[in-house]
Amino acid sequence: MNSDVKAARDWSRERLRALGWTDSAPETVDAVLLTVSELVTNAHVHAHSSAQLMMTWDSRCLHVAVHDASADLPTPRPPSAERLGGRGILLVDALADSWEARPCPYGKTVVACFHPPAVGEPDDRRA
Repeated sequence: MNSDVKAARDWSRERLRALGWTDSAPETVDAVLLTVSELVTNAHVHAHSSAQLMMTWDSRCLHVAVHDASADLPTPRPPSAERLGGRGILLVDALADSWEARPCPYGKTVVACFHPPAVGEPDDRRA
């Protein structure tokens, strides 16, 4: 699983580099890469499934979509000191400008959207 998450992050980093975001929006790049890690990990751990990752840029929003084979939609759970994990969707919620989960045939797709900072604005996205 760790190699799948690393491969997803590496692939995503190359797409973000091609968009020019690694230089112009490094904090947003970090947020996208952490979100990719969380969503791909969730597909493996909670859906017991492989993950299909897709990124699309529509000139306003970078859509990061991860599809898995489970129909169970993610729900944020309050953090707990008694259990490990369970914070992934809370983290995605904090990092992305918006996110949603959609049921679809043969599973679900979770989509997180990221807006880059406007030209001349600092990229000060914080988790």
